[in-house]
Amino acid sequence: MIGMKKLTRKLSKLTRREGEDDKYSLPTLDEFRPMETVEQEELVRSLERSQAEQSFLWRSVFAALVFAYAAFLLFSIFQQVSSPWELRYNAYFMEEVDSWIVITADWVAVLACSMAIMGLLHKSNYHRQWLWYSCLIGILISIFWLYHMFRMPKFRWDVIWLPFGPLSGAGVCLYVDHLLDESSEEVRKLRGYMYAYKAN
Repeated sequence: MIGMKKLTRKLSKLTRREGEDDKYSLPTLDEFRPMETVEQEELVRSLERSQAEQSFLWRSVFAALVFAYAAFLLFSIFQQVSSPWELRYNAYFMEEVDSWIVITADWVAVLACSMAIMGLLHKSNYHRQWLWYSCLIGILISIFWLYHMFRMPKFRWDVIWLPFGPLSGAGVCLYVDHLLDESSEEVRKLRGYMYAYKAN
């Protein structure tokens, strides 16, 4: 912000020195005059509105991505119930675990995704707890799948998303929530910095 003011001053001095006509330049605020209380309030309100819109947008985008992954897991559960071991990534574990264990693990992954979505979209003081619970469940799912992947005769890199999908989704949602809360806090601080302008 300060850099922009310096740049504006330099450009205005440069155009005055060159003797150019100022009739085509845009009007600017007097940068040495403090903003009035009403101007401050309007600026802070517009920043709050903008921040709220951006927060809703990004929360919705990441919640939609996690929802798409949960929908894929539901499809996987349906396939495993209707025709066990037909999906290749489930068939790798045919010798290791029973079909119902794979189905249960997928249901737990869906639960982790649901908690991440709740944490992103739910507006309460406890929304961050939903995200931490989702991460905890994601860690448990990772341990379960990695244990069975290391027991296979050959490690399958093409199913690495099984252990890390829910954990990654929860971690990204937690990070997005943290960033959006941080920007919201900056706008709240700006409101606290508002000053009362008194005309001379």
